[in-house]
Amino acid sequence: SYSEAWKHHKTVLKQFLAGFTSETSMSLALYTVLHKPLRDHIEQYIPLLTKLNEVLKEGSEKDVVTSAIKEYVKLESFIHQVLDEACFTKSLWESLGCKFTDMLCVPERRLLEDSKNLHISASTNRSDRILLFDDVLVLIQGNSFQSFDLKLVWVDENCSEKSAPGLYGLRIITPEETFFLSAKDLQIKAVWQWKLNQAVRQALNGKRDFPLWGQTGEGSEPPSCRFFTYVFRLEGKFKSASYEGEWHEGKPHGKGTLKWRDGRNHVGDFKEGLEHGFGICLVPRRSQDRYDCYKCHWYEGKMRGYGICEYGNDMVYKGYFKENVRQGFGILENLSAENPFKYTGQWENDKKNGYGVWEDKDRGERYIGTWLNDHKHGQGIVVTQSGVCYQRTFHADKMVGSGILLLEDDSVYEGNFTEDLTFVGKGKLSFANGFVLEGTFTNKLGQGLQTHGILNTSNEQLDDRITKAQLGLEEFPVEKRWKGIYDQFLEFIHSGCKEETEESFTGFHIQTSKELRKSQEYLFCQRGTEDVSWKIEDILEELVQHQGLESLQSYLEKALKSSLHPLGKLLKALTIAFQATYSGIGANRHLLTMAQEEVKYYAKKIWEFYQGLLHLALEQKGQLPAKCVDGETRYVDQKACSVVLPLILPCFYPELFMLYMLYHEREDDLYCQGIVDLSLFPDIKLLEFLDVQKHLWPLKDLTLTTNQRRSLIKDKCFLSATECLQKLITTVDPREKLVILQKTYEEIESTVSRVVEKDYKLPMDDLLPLLMYVVSRAKIQHLGAEIHLIRDLMDPTNQGGLYDFLLTALEVRKCFRVTAA
Repeated sequence: SYSEAWKHHKTVLKQFLAGFTSETSMSLALYTVLHKPLRDHIEQYIPLLTKLNEVLKEGSEKDVVTSAIKEYVKLESFIHQVLDEACFTKSLWESLGCKFTDMLCVPERRLLEDSKNLHISASTNRSDRILLFDDVLVLIQGNSFQSFDLKLVWVDENCSEKSAPGLYGLRIITPEETFFLSAKDLQIKAVWQWKLNQAVRQALNGKRDFPLWGQTGEGSEPPSCRFFTYVFRLEGKFKSASYEGEWHEGKPHGKGTLKWRDGRNHVGDFKEGLEHGFGICLVPRRSQDRYDCYKCHWYEGKMRGYGICEYGNDMVYKGYFKENVRQGFGILENLSAENPFKYTGQWENDKKNGYGVWEDKDRGERYIGTWLNDHKHGQGIVVTQSGVCYQRTFHADKMVGSGILLLEDDSVYEGNFTEDLTFVGKGKLSFANGFVLEGTFTNKLGQGLQTHGILNTSNEQLDDRITKAQLGLEEFPVEKRWKGIYDQFLEFIHSGCKEETEESFTGFHIQTSKELRKSQEYLFCQRGTEDVSWKIEDILEELVQHQGLESLQSYLEKALKSSLHPLGKLLKALTIAFQATYSGIGANRHLLTMAQEEVKYYAKKIWEFYQGLLHLALEQKGQLPAKCVDGETRYVDQKACSVVLPLILPCFYPELFMLYMLYHEREDDLYCQGIVDLSLFPDIKLLEFLDVQKHLWPLKDLTLTTNQRRSLIKDKCFLSATECLQKLITTVDPREKLVILQKTYEEIESTVSRVVEKDYKLPMDDLLPLLMYVVSRAKIQHLGAEIHLIRDLMDPTNQGGLYDFLLTALEVRKCFRVTAA
């Protein structure tokens, strides 16, 4: 023989075979030398031990001998079985024919059963003969055969297919084929079933059963879940692909890896033979040596739910898929240096459709509006880096009809204009000083802008309603702007908030691409390091326990800050959408109202989703949620404003306050100039200038040092109230800002009470000048923006009363402009 074992032990073997001639059969010689002595030894020991057992008295020694006899009997049966299988297999190779023998004969392979010996037939005449080996099941028909690796064979006796009358069937399941074996006798079926299951189990274990019928208590059924590698060969989506991973009932099921010859591969979760759950798929690009990498959720073999795709052309998509195409809310960004852009908005059938925001970084422009089949289509607002803003109707990326153009110098043009913002045709140009030019505009090469029309100079300065016109309110109703985000979270609640689908609906727990790449080896998204458990069952359980106002606020604060809680994820998605619209280039005063109503609507939707989660939690506990009553909408709005809005405002405050500052920029500039002028006044001079009654002056606070005159001391009067008011800019919560205003008022009143030496309730005529004094000393730069933000976003229940008066009083700060003038 050419095997290594023969070569290494050649000398020893020659000694064993010394008594045999060259004419002796090699197999007989090996049997005589290696096997027969062991078999004879076992056969001699069984009667010897039996005789010994007969003479021994009952006790531990007799028990040991009895046990040894049983093991020797098992070993004898095992050897007989192995030899019988060897003879059975040898006879098969001699009778089968050269063609089949050449292809099937493997030295270590043994035949376990043959349908010629124990008759059984395959369904639909697919075979003439069935051979069960210790590693494969073979079906022979005519001159061809099929073999099935036993490691990927499942035997089902409870087959649904009805056998012909008088036949008993077994269903055989393999990765790509399912067929039936039928026997006329129930006992024959039982024998085949047992032998098939035993053969499969032994193939999976990599060793034979000992004893022959298996250990006591050991199940005869092989495991239904297995781990194996298989190459698909039949037509289908997996043709020629190699799958390595978990299997169940003949199909990929669990975690696994698919690899195709063309370079594609998919790593992730499978269910009943299809990609299902989270997976990472690499698809090579034909024209370049690069890949598209999809990291997303799959449903019954197709991408569905949230995912991230890193395309080989340096584009990245983060958003939702359905039926393998982009569908719903998503963000597409081109990261390359050539033509960088970012789209945030709605997708339908793999194209931009619906409301979306497009930022062209080369042109320094942002388009906010509607899309159709990847084109700007319908109403749209364009904001430029230079501060110019216009609203037009678009048709397939082209501007049509007239529009409104708001220039940086407060001029407003209504009419037709080109993409480079040149006036053409009939139009009306309103200047900031009140002049209005109405007529026909032309722009001839080399001659500049020309007009034929009427210039009206009789008007005074343009109204704020024109210079600060707010765009997009009617064209883009707030409830339709980010419907794609809300739909996913609503569908998640309607589906019952199942843990396994949570990331599919609400997005990955981890945010960065680097973290996602790091998690690929685990085939799932890592859960982060947060102390609080945010599993869905825990969330629903905890919701029921936090229905009181204080407890609820504390719970919502934690939930909204978490990247794992569904409400926290919703807030994160809305923050991304808000920043895509109003940050950077989008910081334009003409978008303030649009942004402000959007933030309020976010609070309303978050409250509605909280209510949806709470109702689901109560239903699961068998409790009936409270039914809707009249005034439900008003209740939702009030709760959203009082409970949710203060919690989410910090996420949107930088962009939102920037819009307020831009909107109130000019009046705040005048106010600041007035503050600068008044800051030159000593305390007494300023109190006198503001007509504060002298008996209210806190002159005792003007402590003098050597060579100081009382009339020259500054920043000493009402110091505690001034310091209190200065805290206004340290918080973003309108509730806390109102509390600071109230405390400022209380500090003023306290100081006056100390001066007059009795409790003194300030009448409005006295309070106003004192408040103006404190405001002038506090030197808050953007007070106008602060006041309007508080008034717009405050809890409606706080309207009226002291808060309203204080806000109104602060708005009268315009008196400082007189000083500035």
